[in-house]
Amino acid sequence: MFGYVIVNKPELKIKDFDVYRSFYCGLCQCLKKEFGQLSRFSLNYDMTFLAILLTALYEPPTEEKMKRCMIHPMQKHRMYDNIYLSYAAEMTIVLTYLKCEDNWQDEHSHTSHMYQKVLKHRYESIKQKYPEKVTRIEEALIALGEEEKKGTRDLDLLASYTGRFMAEILCYKEDVWAPTLRTMGDYLGRYIYLLDAYDDLEEDKKKQCFNPLLEEAKKSDFDERMRTILELMISASCEAFEILPIIAYADIIRNVLYSGIWAKYELARKKRTGEEDGRSL
Repeated sequence: MFGYVIVNKPELKIKDFDVYRSFYCGLCQCLKKEFGQLSRFSLNYDMTFLAILLTALYEPPTEEKMKRCMIHPMQKHRMYDNIYLSYAAEMTIVLTYLKCEDNWQDEHSHTSHMYQKVLKHRYESIKQKYPEKVTRIEEALIALGEEEKKGTRDLDLLASYTGRFMAEILCYKEDVWAPTLRTMGDYLGRYIYLLDAYDDLEEDKKKQCFNPLLEEAKKSDFDERMRTILELMISASCEAFEILPIIAYADIIRNVLYSGIWAKYELARKKRTGEEDGRSL
């Protein structure tokens, strides 16, 4: 379920992409610094977006560093460091740990099971720091798993659980902006769940795995209906975002919400339908 909340690089200014990469590299560095080298395998673009969003909203002191890394050892790269990158690193561990647990239970993935063991101590320390938040995230994912095991095809119900835990993740603290961040996260999470199901549809059909869209996909207007539903979800998330008093990094965030995630949708649509020419975004 990771990898959908990304930038559309061709549509992003070079200077903005450099900033985006500095957050991405900063998150990678935070994971290493706070949770060890192996935690960097959990790095993802979705939590990079979280760090940018919260940094833009709360404007914390942010340190710039120039460092080399294992991937780019010959040249130093700019990396950012602030409290919201640390928070994004913590949420990365939480989601990766729970995803590994889900993979083990559903597919008996030994790789996921081993990585979950690596993250266990780190996950427990984060849960002690944010007991209510992590418990709510756990409850949402457990409820989602139970509904999927029952074969529930109620899209609104299933997507609401992903919305619930994304709302918790985006809401860093209970302040005046908490309701807006929760609304934004709720609809963004619903979009992610539905797009993930749409993206996995053909593969799940071949493997005879559960997918809530299997019956819907038999209808002649399925692809048009899915796009309409996805538009409704992300439009509501964008409306919440536009309420926030964000100036810094606004172009990057809008690139993700208005273009990047739709680029991912177009890839999923063309993969499913076999089309070579995508419709314009």
